[in-house]
Amino acid sequence: MSVEEDTAVHGRLLATVRGPQDVKRLTAGELGILAAEIRDFLVAKVSRTGGHIGPNLGVVELTLAMHRVFDSPRDRLLFDTGHQAYVHKILTGRQDGFDRLRQRGGLSGYPSQAESEHDLIENSHASTALSYADGLAKAYALRGEQRSVVAVVGDGALTGGMCWEALNNIATAGNPLVIVVNDNGRSYAPTIGGLADHLSSLRLNPGYEKVLDSVKEALGSTPLVGRPMYEVLHAVKKGIKDAVAPQAMFEDLGIKYVGPVDGHDVGAVEVALRAAKNFGGPVIVHAVTRKGYGYRPAEEDEADCFHGPGAFDIATGKATAASAVKWTHVFADELVAIADERPDVVGITAAMAEPTGIAKLARKYPERTYDVGIAEQHAATSAAGLALGGLHPVVAVYATFLNRAFDQVLLDVAMHKLPVTFVLDRAGITGPDGPSHYGIWDMSVFGVVPGLRIAAPRDAATLREELREAVAVDDGPTVVRFPTGAVAADLPALRRVGPVDVLAESARKDVLLVAVGSFGQLGMEVATRVAEQGYGVTVVDPRWVRPVPAELVELAAAHRLVVTVEDGVRVGGVGDALAQAMRDADVRVPLRDLGVPAAWHPHGSRTQILADLGLTAQDVARDVTGWISQLDGERTESVRVPQN
Repeated sequence: MSVEEDTAVHGRLLATVRGPQDVKRLTAGELGILAAEIRDFLVAKVSRTGGHIGPNLGVVELTLAMHRVFDSPRDRLLFDTGHQAYVHKILTGRQDGFDRLRQRGGLSGYPSQAESEHDLIENSHASTALSYADGLAKAYALRGEQRSVVAVVGDGALTGGMCWEALNNIATAGNPLVIVVNDNGRSYAPTIGGLADHLSSLRLNPGYEKVLDSVKEALGSTPLVGRPMYEVLHAVKKGIKDAVAPQAMFEDLGIKYVGPVDGHDVGAVEVALRAAKNFGGPVIVHAVTRKGYGYRPAEEDEADCFHGPGAFDIATGKATAASAVKWTHVFADELVAIADERPDVVGITAAMAEPTGIAKLARKYPERTYDVGIAEQHAATSAAGLALGGLHPVVAVYATFLNRAFDQVLLDVAMHKLPVTFVLDRAGITGPDGPSHYGIWDMSVFGVVPGLRIAAPRDAATLREELREAVAVDDGPTVVRFPTGAVAADLPALRRVGPVDVLAESARKDVLLVAVGSFGQLGMEVATRVAEQGYGVTVVDPRWVRPVPAELVELAAAHRLVVTVEDGVRVGGVGDALAQAMRDADVRVPLRDLGVPAAWHPHGSRTQILADLGLTAQDVARDVTGWISQLDGERTESVRVPQN
C-alpha cells in the first residue's frame, strides 16, 4: 500500500483535527497516531507539489506540543524560518489547501496573514523571529495583556547576528517569552559555526540518550506546576549539563534554559513548554530533533535531508521531473574551472553551499571555501577582509538575501574598491516561494553603489564569460546575477559593440529593444512579431547593465524608440539607469521601460507570474507596436498642413 493510500485509510484521526482545540483533547496514545498520520499526509502532498518537506517532518511532535500548551491565535507562535510551519498550517484548519501548496492561488509555503489568523508574521528569511518576539512581548507588557509569545528558532538561524542582538535585548527586558531552539544540526545543510559545534557536542556525546531518559523520568515523576516545576527542571538540568556539554552560554545572557528535550516526544516537550510558559520571564527550551524524521529517503539524504525538493516519487524519494542543466550547475562548474587556474579565488556562502553551487568548489578545494552560516552581512565584510588580504572572494547567495547586506556591500566592500564578486542565484521572479524570495530588488538596490558593476548573463555561454570577466576585475566589486531553473539554449550574438551584444538587427532603426539577462530569447521573439507589422527592431543584450555602457547610449541615439525589458523592479532598474544616461548625453529618443512593479507579488510559477505582469513575448510585442505606431501618428500630425 502506498503512503498516499495508507493516509486515506489510516488518516481518520487527522481528519478530525480542524483547529488547535482538537489537538488539546487527544490522549498520549492518540498523539502518537496523529504524528504518524501527519507525516504520511506531508509526504503524500508535498511529493506532488514540491516544498520544504525535511524541516516539517522534523517538527511534528514539537508543533503538536506547542498547540497543546499555548492558545493560538491569542498566544502568538512565530516560526523562524517560516518554511517549518507546514504542521502548524495542518493543525490550524488548512489541510485542504495542501493539494495546491505553493501553486497559483493555493496555500503559501510560508506563514501567511491572508490565510489564517494563526499566522502573524510572513517571515521566510532566517534570524528575524526573535526580534519580532522581543517587540511583541514588550508591546503586550505595556498594554497589560497576558499573552504568551513563542518563537521557534532553528540552530541554523542562531548563526545569524540578528538573533544575538535580539537575545541581548530579550534578556534585558525580562518579559515573558518562550524561545524554542529546534536543534537538528542543520539549516539548509549541516549548520556551520561555533554555536553549531557547541550544540553538536551535546548530541554526539555517548551519554546523551541517558540524559534524555533522565530528563523524561524526572519530568514524568514530578506532579508540580508553575515555578516549582521550573525549579525541578532547572535542578535536573544543572545536575547533568556539566557532564554532557556546557549549556551556560544562554544563562550567561540572562535567559533561563530548559533542556535538552527530545523533540520527538510530545509529552516531554509539552512539560518543558508548560514550565517555560509559567516561569514569567524569558526561557529557552532546547529541543533536539532530526530533520526529515520518519521518512527514510529524507533521513538518508546527507546533502540537506530533503530540505526543499521538487515533486518526487514517494517510494524512492527520486525527483519525478526530468533533469536539466540549471544556471546553478553552470556557475558551479565554471567557478571550479576558474579556481583551477587562479589560486587566489575563494568561495563564500551563507548556509547554502548546495543550493548556490559553492559545494562543488568545497569538494575540490575545501580549504578555499567558507560557509559562514546564515550571516550575509558577515559574509560580505569577511569577503572584504579576504580581498584586503590579496584574494578574490566569490560570494554566492540568493539574490533576495543579499539585500540584507547592503550596508556592507556599500561601505565595507565598494568604498574600499575591493575585488569581491557577488553571484546572485534565483534573481528575478522565482515563483513558488513567493514575494520574500523574489530576487527582483538587486539591480535597483545595488545599482546605486558607486563603482559596482552588475552583469546579467542570458545563457550558459554568457554566464561563463561574464563570471570570468567579473573575477578579472581588480578595482572594485562585481555582481553576476541569474534566474532559477533550467538554462535556455545558447543565443549567439551577431556582433559586439563594446560590451553590448547585438542579437538581431534590421535595416530600419525603429526600435532598440534592450533585453536584460534571461530575456534575450524573449527579445528575439518580440522582434519577429514587431517585424510582421512592418517595423525594424534591433535587439541588444547589454551584458553589463551597471554602469550603463556608453555604447548602449550611442545605439539608443540611432533609433526612434528605446524599450527595456528586465526581470527586476522598474524603479531604479536598468530602464531608469539608461534613461538617466540618455538624458546626461542629451539623447532625446523616447524610452519605455518594462519590468516588475515594486509590489508584493503572489506565489505561482515563474511563467504564470511573468504573464500576469505582461512580460511575455506577445504582451511586449503588442506594447512596442503600439508605442511605435503612436510615434508615427504624432509625426504625421506634426507635418499635416492646416486646411483653410
